Amino acid sequence: MATNSIILNRKRNIVYSLCKRLSLDPEIFLGNIEEIDLKSLCCNILKSSRNVDSLKINDEVIRWIEFAENFPVDSQACFGVLNNLNEDLAQKSVLQGNGLKPLEADVVAFSVLHSFVIGFSSSEWQKLPHVMRWMDYIQNTKDIPELFARISVEKPGFEPPVSKIVAKMEADSNATKIVQGAKNANNLEADQKSNKSTTAKKAVGDGETAEKKKLPDKEAVEKDKEVSISLLNIQVGLIRKAWKHPSADSLLVEEIDIGDAKLRQVVSGLAKYCNPVELMNRRVVLITNVKPGKLRDVMSEGLVLCASNEDRSIVEPLLPPEGSKLGERVSFSGIEGKPEAVLNPKKKQLEKVTPHLFTDGKGMATFKGVPFMTSAGPCTSSISNASIK
Repeated sequence: MATNSIILNRKRNIVYSLCKRLSLDPEIFLGNIEEIDLKSLCCNILKSSRNVDSLKINDEVIRWIEFAENFPVDSQACFGVLNNLNEDLAQKSVLQGNGLKPLEADVVAFSVLHSFVIGFSSSEWQKLPHVMRWMDYIQNTKDIPELFARISVEKPGFEPPVSKIVAKMEADSNATKIVQGAKNANNLEADQKSNKSTTAKKAVGDGETAEKKKLPDKEAVEKDKEVSISLLNIQVGLIRKAWKHPSADSLLVEEIDIGDAKLRQVVSGLAKYCNPVELMNRRVVLITNVKPGKLRDVMSEGLVLCASNEDRSIVEPLLPPEGSKLGERVSFSGIEGKPEAVLNPKKKQLEKVTPHLFTDGKGMATFKGVPFMTSAGPCTSSISNASIK
């Protein structure tokens, strides 16, 4: 099941990337994405372009499409393939042709490799310098859509050679320091013997200081975990019924279908912005692992995510695309992890994540710029540059 999910995600990434490059509508190719193989999918997209004559779907293009189709799922096998790719890229800037301009082969390969290399450490990148250089080059082109999280790479710095004069000055300076150090050696040795206890105490103090210096790094890692969107179980739902809260004018009560046998009851502060009738049979995105509790004596078992403009005069639930499956979990490219069974209110996990939720300039819902993705595409809102809560 996990393998099928990875392959399906690769196909979707390729569809969005190639369609962006070729100015095509990706929705045309998402309908039968589960049944069609990756090679046929790529060829269908390329043949649909108005520039099909100039694309020249030759053997070289097919070779890189087959490379993407056969890229393994197993991590160890992936590293072996990347080592071979690293050797191939040592002799050229892009995959296809001898120039500097990325072509369709680069877009297809990048779309498949991205989810695997996004989590690379500095040491892993150092083993694949040419792949690193190529991935960074491609992600900075206009052909890569916003659904890909940016790959952070540490580029080696360049230090200009030191002139002979400066080198000589440094050598003379070091020589002077050595002579001076020799003159003070005896005094230093005497001081060390007389201050053994002080030195020992200082060593303990330094040890404590070093230990304290390590703490911020550990705390930073823990902090990253606390604000990870993977903690939340965000699912696609369908409102089957909605009505006004019996004792709160600002609240609505919804019964939402997420594919379970029992509908999930959720209380939302939408009465001011939405008519209950208009919400009927509307798709929504909701967090289903919040701790259940009563709001004005009515039980609520989830949180419908909504976008709102700056002054909160307009608020609307996020909209999953048509074709998304009820109950499917919203995914974020490059971000893995299992959600908490139930969020702990004392840890304020939800409060730490929501400041990073917003819609972009096109109304696409994102976490730190990474889109909310479903099997049918991204979740959206009619409100651009909005906060999401």
